[in-house]
Amino acid sequence: MGRRLVPLTLDNLPDLPHRCRACVFWELDPVSGEAAVRTGTSALEKEAWISAVLLDWGSCGRVVYVDDVPVGFVLYAPPAYVPRSTAFPTSPVSSDAVQLMTAFIMPGYQGQGLGRVMVQTVAKDLLRRGFKAIEAFGDARWKEPACLLPADHLLAVGFKTVRPHPTYPRLRLELRTTLSWKEDVELALDRLLGAVQKEPALRPL
Repeated sequence: MGRRLVPLTLDNLPDLPHRCRACVFWELDPVSGEAAVRTGTSALEKEAWISAVLLDWGSCGRVVYVDDVPVGFVLYAPPAYVPRSTAFPTSPVSSDAVQLMTAFIMPGYQGQGLGRVMVQTVAKDLLRRGFKAIEAFGDARWKEPACLLPADHLLAVGFKTVRPHPTYPRLRLELRTTLSWKEDVELALDRLLGAVQKEPALRPL
């Protein structure tokens, strides 16, 4: 089974689930977001946001493929690019962190470790870019896939609560802690990208 993570661009934006590629929950403030939905321009606004962040900051997401079928994605950016982040009771995101906005793995591909590898891939990308942490607003009452990630899932992949809240805790993953499992990250990425080397063939003496 070939697996790969590819940076999100305008070219592969259509590979996101239909409801996600036109969702501007994080990308616009609440008033502008409602207006975009009302006027039917949310897909264009999503495209414009990704284009602007790519040009100004760089890669802001990854798309996961299994045997060339898109099965999931993750979006992240500094809080200055995420207007909705200021609307939460546990805001603001720390100035030394990038916000993990949302992520999704299709049913049928969940429980295979793809979520953990997505977080590790984001962590590795942000370490290279000089950031100290990833933060996210979790949903402590999560019931079904939505724009917010379940707090329990974030805790399971290494996040710690930095600002508790009964519904929307803010959680943080210190990137320096990933250095201690760098080899694990490398191995997971190699496996994910199908780069595991075959055993060398024995040569006759």
